[in-house]
Amino acid sequence: MRWSKSLIPTLKQVPADAEVPSHQLMIRAGFIRKLGSGSYSYLPLGWRVLNKIIGIVRDEMNAAGALEVLLPSVQPIELWQKTGRDVDYGETMARFEDRHGRLNVLAPTAEEVVTHVAAGEIKSYRQLPFNIYQISFKFRDEFRPRFGVLRSREFIMKDAYSFDADAESLEKSYRIMYDAYRRVFDRCGVPYVIVEAESGEMGGSGSHQFTVPCETGEDIIVTTENGSYAANIEKAGVDAPPPNPEAVATREKVGPPEEVHTPGVGTIEAVCKFLKTKPREMIKTLIYTAGEEGTDTVACLVRGDHDVNPEKLTQLIGHHELAAPETIESVTGAGVGFAGPAGLVEKVSKLLVDHSVAAMVAGTTGANRTDYHVRRIVPGRDFPLEGEKVVVADIRNAVEGDTREGRKLVFKHGIEVGQVFKLGAKYATRLGCEFLDENAESRTCLMGCYGIGINRIFAAAIETGHDRDGISWPVSIAPYEVLVLGASPKPEGRAAAEKLYRELRAGGVDVLYDDRDDVRPGVKFKDADLIGFPLRIVVGDRGLSEGVVEVVRRSDKEMRKVPPSEVPALVAEELAAMRAECAARANEGP
Repeated sequence: MRWSKSLIPTLKQVPADAEVPSHQLMIRAGFIRKLGSGSYSYLPLGWRVLNKIIGIVRDEMNAAGALEVLLPSVQPIELWQKTGRDVDYGETMARFEDRHGRLNVLAPTAEEVVTHVAAGEIKSYRQLPFNIYQISFKFRDEFRPRFGVLRSREFIMKDAYSFDADAESLEKSYRIMYDAYRRVFDRCGVPYVIVEAESGEMGGSGSHQFTVPCETGEDIIVTTENGSYAANIEKAGVDAPPPNPEAVATREKVGPPEEVHTPGVGTIEAVCKFLKTKPREMIKTLIYTAGEEGTDTVACLVRGDHDVNPEKLTQLIGHHELAAPETIESVTGAGVGFAGPAGLVEKVSKLLVDHSVAAMVAGTTGANRTDYHVRRIVPGRDFPLEGEKVVVADIRNAVEGDTREGRKLVFKHGIEVGQVFKLGAKYATRLGCEFLDENAESRTCLMGCYGIGINRIFAAAIETGHDRDGISWPVSIAPYEVLVLGASPKPEGRAAAEKLYRELRAGGVDVLYDDRDDVRPGVKFKDADLIGFPLRIVVGDRGLSEGVVEVVRRSDKEMRKVPPSEVPALVAEELAAMRAECAARANEGP
């Protein structure tokens, strides 16, 4: 391809609304243009990158035995109502009413429709196992799209779904896809870690997340210092505080509870300031509704400096929501911000107490009376730590200073680029996906699902591969592997550049020729660095006078002078080395 025949609109200035490097550079390098909030048009270079990522993903899915399909993006909401995920997704799900008054959704994912398809086709155990996948646009009505394509309303996802007869077979299917994902990210050349993850609204019994460590990432990766444990923040478990006989003895000396008038002071920060205490000395009481009908009430106790982990809560009580103010007042007898654990166990369906609260000597908390708090509330004395309705468990987010199996936890930001799930029978049961086994008895299929964010790989590669001059691509997904940069205005210089371009193309090299006559060499060099072609060949007057051209690696700016006749062989050697290097870099992890 010749630059003069392509559409590559580079920009000098950083866009005002672009917050992270990938967003800034994708716009400046002419990969994307913004249409609206969270919606982007991909220009020719951007589409080339996406197609290279899609090609790698498709290769590995096909090699793993998955069968490609294409499922509808517009889906009747009734499917989602059968699984309850219309409620789980809430306002994030884009919905519209067609001209006949039927309510439809723009699919954020495809578990419901793929299960519907499988339920109509699977009859016998002989058809199992199988795996189908698609690469298509998905839609989520994000409240606040940000960071360019990292959190957009419309995005490209590879989603695959396996169907198996039993748990052993599901485990095999899961492992096949897990290994295929490793090959995908190795070939894409992005550094990644694999962490244990919660299934979230997907449901199921197990999940792993593939994450690219990066300071601008919204996900938080939690690992032990020695790397023996890795999880995302939703899954990361923490050790309970060790037994402390001194704390137990001290409790016996704590005086009776003392109510304090705290008018209009309902937040942890405000209470601490008013009572001159610290968040870690507070007990935060949160009321949730749970159960199939949402009629159960659950009280959760965490320390004032901790936050309840919604995914850990889901594992204990299933789907839940923060209770409405009127429910809180009905349960506690007080307005929002003044709930406390004393006397609550008789008024709720379940009392969940975090380990850190159970280990406190005493704390300050709401008095279950509007505008009042109470000091010297002692766990085990003023509220129970045992009983039929009481569960003491890990229900909070991990924080700095926590340990796992005695090892200190380390926190890093990252970009989630893929996740694999063991869904089990959740969707198959609700959508009637069954088969007849060897004994002609009806059984429910077990499912797995496997997602990859195509756009996110694009952005993650830039976030982890850029410098002050622009992008430095892994060679496998670069828009072009090689740039021939014509830096000579003379006829003989143009002819030499043209000859190299044609030779490289004939040799199967993915090459772009910067043949722009009306652009100064300095601007061409800046554009080359901005876009990030892995290998640049400069054909200039000075070099040609010496009988050489300059071959420059983008990753380290290393320059070699070689005769034009040796360029094709050198390019083949350099590209092979770069492919090996990017795979090795990916396998090193963070």
